[in-house]
Amino acid sequence: MTVTELHDNPAFEADSETGKTQASTKSRSQASERFVTRWILKDVCCVSFGFFLLFTSYQSMSNLQSSINKTYGTISQSMIYAALILSSAFIPTWMMKKLGERATISVSMLGYSLYIAAQFYPTPYTLIPSAVVLGLAAAPLWSAKCTYLTLAAQQYAKLSGDVTEVVVSKFFGIFFMVFQTSQVVGNLISSIVLVGDYGHVSPDDPALASCGAAFCQVSQGNTSSIKSISDSQRYTMSGIYLGFTLASSAFILMFVNPLSRYCDGTLMRSSTGRSVLQQLGATFHHLRHPYQLLIIPLTFWSGLEQAFLSADFTAAYVSCGLGVHMVGYTMICFGLSNALCSLSWTPVVKRVGRVPVFSIAFILHGCLLITLLYWTPSPDEAYVLFVIPALWGVADAVWQTQINALYGMLFPRDSEAAFSNYRLWESFGFIVAYICSSFICIFTKLCMLIVSLVIGLLGYALIEIWERKKLKV
Repeated sequence: MTVTELHDNPAFEADSETGKTQASTKSRSQASERFVTRWILKDVCCVSFGFFLLFTSYQSMSNLQSSINKTYGTISQSMIYAALILSSAFIPTWMMKKLGERATISVSMLGYSLYIAAQFYPTPYTLIPSAVVLGLAAAPLWSAKCTYLTLAAQQYAKLSGDVTEVVVSKFFGIFFMVFQTSQVVGNLISSIVLVGDYGHVSPDDPALASCGAAFCQVSQGNTSSIKSISDSQRYTMSGIYLGFTLASSAFILMFVNPLSRYCDGTLMRSSTGRSVLQQLGATFHHLRHPYQLLIIPLTFWSGLEQAFLSADFTAAYVSCGLGVHMVGYTMICFGLSNALCSLSWTPVVKRVGRVPVFSIAFILHGCLLITLLYWTPSPDEAYVLFVIPALWGVADAVWQTQINALYGMLFPRDSEAAFSNYRLWESFGFIVAYICSSFICIFTKLCMLIVSLVIGLLGYALIEIWERKKLKV
């Protein structure tokens, strides 16, 4: 049969048309997958920006509580995390089942607005009840965020062909890069509002001897050296932060798509299929997993170190040594380094693995804690108060991105129970740190932090050893 006859054959023409149709269908399918992956990435960025707006107000106000509200400020902070633990057991699954992840995030953000509003008139009767409401809202907020990012990452990896673990780490890196940028904007706002005639602190001032590791919140001499802010400064700062909080909730509803837009039914059912009591049982049943037990000390450390920086470092080193108006500027250094490193660590992990990255964080944080033990703040060495938060942000970026990613990697089939435990044990770290803030001197707290860091290192090391043994088998 000649070539011409072959092309005139109806069967050949049919096969040719079928091939063209299949190629066209495949091309449309690939284009559709690329569109969906871009849409997923857009939603991850929008969720991150919503949290940026929210924590521009909350995190910056939290950094100042031990300086501007003294005792009741730190007590309210501990109440937040006590309520968060209670909320973690009952509310997140119920809210996500009823509202979905996107609406849960948006509604939960409104709970933060009451605590910011309470800053207009900070008394035990306004701070503590609003802190409880915030804590109840925080658990579903963070659980919904973790679930949203994890499921979105799984779907992205499925469509793009990338490794799920790498995509999860990438998404959490994007989130924490944008999220920690809120430290920069929020602290810049507080620093501009709080600027005033605070006078010059002399390097020879005897009061400096009671700063740093020698600082004790129970000592009246320490707290009296920290000047109060004016009512006009308080009202201006609180009004700006309240606007950011309300804007964050509206932004999520307007610009973020629900997971059902691109996640299949299997993923969605795995996220919302349990009742409240079933999820509570699953959370505690999850503690039977050896990996969960081993990762608890590291998770606890994560809360402990964050609370120490925002409550104790800002009061004992910055406010005591330089003045409350400098808290925002020093914390900007933390926010910048944390934001940059949150995204930078992901490609590093992809290239060299988790172990070297975690090791760097352990060594860096250990050196910082030892430095704080023996160094006393002084106006002559003010630059150190900017370097320490910057380096703290480098290490904290590892804890925030890689511990989240580690939970998602170790427990991919039960992410809700895993992340509920994450929030539970991290909250315990916050509670212990904030409660101790009013009753334990800084030197003792630093020793507690060092012990917690070492125990966290041992637990993580055992996980990695077991994982490598599994790979060899």
